[in-house]
Amino acid sequence: MNTAAPTTDTMIPVTVLTGFLGAGKTTLLRRILTEFHGQRIAVIENEFGEENIDNDVLVQDSDEQIVELSNGCVCCTVRGDLIRTLNDLASRRKAGAIHFDRVIIETTGMANPGPVCQTFFMDDDIAEAYRLDAVITVVDAKHGMATLDRQEEAQRQVGFADRILISKKDLVNEADYEALRARLVRINPRASITPAHFGETDLHTLLDVSGFDLDAILDIDPEFLAEEEAHAHDHHDHSHDHDHDHAHDDEDGYHECGPSCGHDHHHAHHSDEIGAFVFRSNKAFDPERLEDFLGGIVQVYGPDLLRYKGILYIKGINRRMVFQGVHMMMGAEPGTPWKASEKPNTRLVFIGRKLPQDIFTQGLEQCLA
Repeated sequence: MNTAAPTTDTMIPVTVLTGFLGAGKTTLLRRILTEFHGQRIAVIENEFGEENIDNDVLVQDSDEQIVELSNGCVCCTVRGDLIRTLNDLASRRKAGAIHFDRVIIETTGMANPGPVCQTFFMDDDIAEAYRLDAVITVVDAKHGMATLDRQEEAQRQVGFADRILISKKDLVNEADYEALRARLVRINPRASITPAHFGETDLHTLLDVSGFDLDAILDIDPEFLAEEEAHAHDHHDHSHDHDHDHAHDDEDGYHECGPSCGHDHHHAHHSDEIGAFVFRSNKAFDPERLEDFLGGIVQVYGPDLLRYKGILYIKGINRRMVFQGVHMMMGAEPGTPWKASEKPNTRLVFIGRKLPQDIFTQGLEQCLA
């Protein structure tokens, strides 16, 4: 008997909430769990610190792992396997035992969101029931620079994000805020960045982001593109003016700068392990060569590739191909046809750890028809 494949409408959307320790994830989550927003949200928590949400919101003496709240939300503390918990929630929902519209997974402050995201592509039961919607990362404006300097996991959280919320903006001056924002853009030019005061943010901007949908728009921060253009020109003229804020300086694009750089961050670029670059071309790709190259790249650099996404111009295909990947898993599908008024082109953004931009760029150029 053939059963129909699940549609996007019937799948349960999932948001992964991550962020630096003390950045304000719990404040945001507490707001989601106590506000009357008309959505029934199941929150899966794997935070084991003293900041657990159930200290304030949930019933203390309940033996039940899953607790329903007064506004219809459901809270579940994960002490074991995430896959088992997700399957249990889906089964209970299907049986009518609990009701919820979507899931938010809060990761620990030190967690790499990669394995959590991969769960939704690797496990068949999970992939059938759930649709990964977005990764939301909360960054602390006051300690963000120092945390990024010290913790590569914090850089990974930024690199994986579809939305970045900056908390505690009121505790820093405008120059330091802009310096942090510019650094976040360099690590991840495809995430939108907005300040959030004490978890007060428009929840609609965090839900239904479609960050992992292939046909979602590829937006790259224009500041990053402007920097990239400036960097390309800098290779031809190395007489730099060193009194500027955002232009690239060295071959990697940033000054070396450790936690002891002092507070004048807007004159110091940081050399982050996680970074991004964009590949663009107006020439079409040869499909076979491109497939071979991407397959090889993923085998070699998969663990260091966090997110990669783009629009591909393929020879012999009169519509754009939409492409994206997480670590070693990638996919492509046909997008909208090229209009008569637009010039077909390729735009690919790669976010990862110490990726060799020259190898990627040269390899991709050799795949052009």
